[in-house]
Amino acid sequence: MITKELEVDRIEVVGLWNVQVRTATVIKEGDEELSRSFERHVVNPDTDLTGEDARVVAVCTALFTDEVRDAFEEDKAKRLSDGKR
Repeated sequence: MITKELEVDRIEVVGLWNVQVRTATVIKEGDEELSRSFERHVVNPDTDLTGEDARVVAVCTALFTDEVRDAFEEDKAKRLSDGKR
């Protein structure tokens, strides 16, 4: 039987407020792994954590203090006023 599994296999804090999440898609036939591919996404203080892996939520909850959230919002406002993303 061929199965497809998704597993969050890496959670990294990058910079002051970015959490990079790598999800592996694993295709197996029985116990034999046929294929593994990766997708990454970034979570920051204004990201909705609904649907995120519980470990990602735990890391974000610990990292995104009020101080970090305020600094993120200030930086975002400055970038928007400067015409940068």
